[in-house]
Amino acid sequence: MKWTTSFPLWIVLMGVLMHEASAQPKGFFCKDGVFLFPLGFYELPKEDDKLVEMAQAGVNVVRCRGKEDLDRAHAAGIQGIVPLPFQKGATEEFRALVASLAEHPALAAWEGPDEVVWNFTAYSGLHRKMKVHKTPGEWWRQTPEAVAYAEERAAEIIPKMREAVSFIREVDAADRYIWINEAQKSDVYYVRQYLDFVDITGCDIYPVHFDERPLEAVGQATERWKAVGRGKPVWMVLQAFSWNELGDYYGAKETAYPSFAESRFMAYDAIVHGAGGILYWGSHYLKSDPFRQSLYALTSELAVLQPFLVGETMDTASLSLVELPAREGTVPVLATVRQAGEEYLVVLVNEDEEAHMGVVVEGLDCLDGKELHLLYGSEARKISHGELITRLQPREVKVFCTDKAKETEQLAGRDFYELYE
Repeated sequence: MKWTTSFPLWIVLMGVLMHEASAQPKGFFCKDGVFLFPLGFYELPKEDDKLVEMAQAGVNVVRCRGKEDLDRAHAAGIQGIVPLPFQKGATEEFRALVASLAEHPALAAWEGPDEVVWNFTAYSGLHRKMKVHKTPGEWWRQTPEAVAYAEERAAEIIPKMREAVSFIREVDAADRYIWINEAQKSDVYYVRQYLDFVDITGCDIYPVHFDERPLEAVGQATERWKAVGRGKPVWMVLQAFSWNELGDYYGAKETAYPSFAESRFMAYDAIVHGAGGILYWGSHYLKSDPFRQSLYALTSELAVLQPFLVGETMDTASLSLVELPAREGTVPVLATVRQAGEEYLVVLVNEDEEAHMGVVVEGLDCLDGKELHLLYGSEARKISHGELITRLQPREVKVFCTDKAKETEQLAGRDFYELYE
């Protein structure tokens, strides 16, 4: 498709999704009557002061194994997600655990088995550890042995998952979310066999390596899981580690953390593509406190924007580029426009490796005469003709708000750029 000088681009505008069983938006938590965009960590720090530090950085949910963990989270003002072995069915042990936690005030969601479909299809450990597959990559070649193994495991696991979830639904009067995280390439056919009895889907994606950093893969994965989930909310699990910290199994020798700018790009890339929550995995392996502080700087930034992350979307907004030369294809520049009360937020993400010098967000007529301020920057734009006009450098994120005060005071870590330590 040939471009004109003003070609409408793909713009992702995430609306407020409603939970089928209540007025609660899909994917958002409700705490003390306030809706919250999930900002979470799989890590539950052992020290209470470290847990409080996490809470002060805007983290609102952590992974909890039982009542003691939930008690600690509750004391810190955080909610908990409890992982459960759905694949074993509603055993007596399972029933006792669920019943003991179902009324806990800090419980926000139940989590099913991590990457459950990946683990009986494409998981490399089926060859390396379990010797189920004779050679690596059998699933991708769809060998008869790999296909038969997956069919056999799915026939056993998925009915047990349904049984486990049915018991939770009976016992949990608060009807909390049930979430299953998958690998980004987990098989659609099997995921959709359990999709009808869970509330939240999504995947983990960790694109920063020593020799490659395809950050835009986060947005692509978010889109895939929106499609896989048939419109169910998507939580994205992002990178909180360097691959070499995970051990020799993954083969990484050099340290490579995402810079603050890269972590920020990945978070907002997920958001503009429609993610309803962001969690971080791998921080329990971390050897770099400066990198940890960069993540806390980011969660703190997002926490200040909570009213917008769960707020209404301006459906009249659209985005176009006004520039030369004309180019073939779609340039991945995305935006989301959110409203919270009388204030507005505009997030722009350039997934391209090239700069765009004429980025126009249109349809902002109700903002005419108002100023939009670039958060953590000096750029300001007074809206005229319903337009916000700006420029984007390669892989750049810009967050504009009518309220300049929507900046976090937790600035330590925002200059983290030591990619190799």
